[in-house]
Amino acid sequence: MKSFIRSVYIAPLLYYVISAEVVFLVLGFFFPVLYNLALYTLFIIFVLLIADGVILYVNKTGISARRNTLEKLSNGDENPVSVHIENNYNFTARLNVIDELPFQFQMRDAEFRIKLDPGENKTIQYKVYPLKRGEYHFGAVNVFAKSPIGLLEKRYRFSQNMIVPVYPSFIQMRKFELLAINNRITEAGIKKIRRIGNHSEFDQIKEYVSGDDYRTINWKATARKERLMVNQFQDERSQQVYSLIDMGRVMQMPFEGLSLLDYSINSSLTISNIAMLKSDKAGVITFSSKVQSVLPAERKGGHLNKILQLLYNQKTDYLESDYENLYVNVKKRINSRSLLLLYTNFESLSGLHRQMKYLKQLSRDHLLVVIFFENTELRTLIDRPAVTVEEIYHKTIAEKFAIEKKLIVRELQRYRIHSILTEPQKLSVNTINKYLELKARGLL
Repeated sequence: MKSFIRSVYIAPLLYYVISAEVVFLVLGFFFPVLYNLALYTLFIIFVLLIADGVILYVNKTGISARRNTLEKLSNGDENPVSVHIENNYNFTARLNVIDELPFQFQMRDAEFRIKLDPGENKTIQYKVYPLKRGEYHFGAVNVFAKSPIGLLEKRYRFSQNMIVPVYPSFIQMRKFELLAINNRITEAGIKKIRRIGNHSEFDQIKEYVSGDDYRTINWKATARKERLMVNQFQDERSQQVYSLIDMGRVMQMPFEGLSLLDYSINSSLTISNIAMLKSDKAGVITFSSKVQSVLPAERKGGHLNKILQLLYNQKTDYLESDYENLYVNVKKRINSRSLLLLYTNFESLSGLHRQMKYLKQLSRDHLLVVIFFENTELRTLIDRPAVTVEEIYHKTIAEKFAIEKKLIVRELQRYRIHSILTEPQKLSVNTINKYLELKARGLL
């Protein structure tokens, strides 16, 4: 009985009809003809109301629906969600579909009005844009069905209490992976870098095809086979690439809703995948006031999934990052020379100088790249014309901060430490470019 009562809703049309009926009854005190008409109309409304209820409830499965999502959502990307609805009634049903989305999306407009003929089905599609990792709890898909009479609505509930995890951006990772496999990576903004010198190792001898470098012709093999044969080389393999991710409070600044930490986590997943495609080993170290997790560099099957799981579970403690502790752990855990991609953020030279001792020590043993972020909102403020004294003051301060970032790059160059100063949105592209550049120059 409770479920029946909870499923019955009054349609707006019934309110309008009852309001008109009240008006007729009031006027009936002055015009008896209208009063009699109102009584007949009231009886008709009552009959239609019963008929509407019977039509809606005689078929217990009049509407069927289900929500379809990815098994896991990609953070910082548009993720498709679809609701498939089928009309099992023998009449054309007017439906109001309301999907209860997780509170993290702050969406209150996932409402759709559709009309389905008997036996017809339809799929409603929309997209969600998560900005935080973690579990997202979907509520029910509520379908309010109306018959051609339209006085009542019957509520159906489907796909209740669905939990979907939001992982680091695997959509971005797959996009770069697909472009790399198809040799179209320049379409994503990745530069085609000319290899300097010979830092390749011999792979195999193969038959010459149009486009091969004639300088790689193997004349002895050509003489034996009596057709042109060339030496094929490949990049040096099994080099270690570590993503060092600062989990401290400096990484909590948001840009377009996504924190610098989540930008870094998304980029770490992408560069790890690219490095493994290039036959290198990928590893991850996260740190804050202490080293929180270490995943040694590997290239085994399933290693990328380990990286994904590790990055998914990272949480910050909002404390000051301890670079001395980071150096001690790197010294102890990474024995061979590796590429260290340090994702952090320095806002001032003084902040850099406090950590410079440890950065120089890391740079002695490994190839260190310090990656930090350009404040794009400051650039907008700098480009905007200043009219009032207050605007001039704000613009001057913004320019000071922007210059400070460039001085940080220069200070790192002074100690031969590589750096990337990048917009958060271009982090993955610029990091991949730097990785390819260092490999091309044979520095790794």
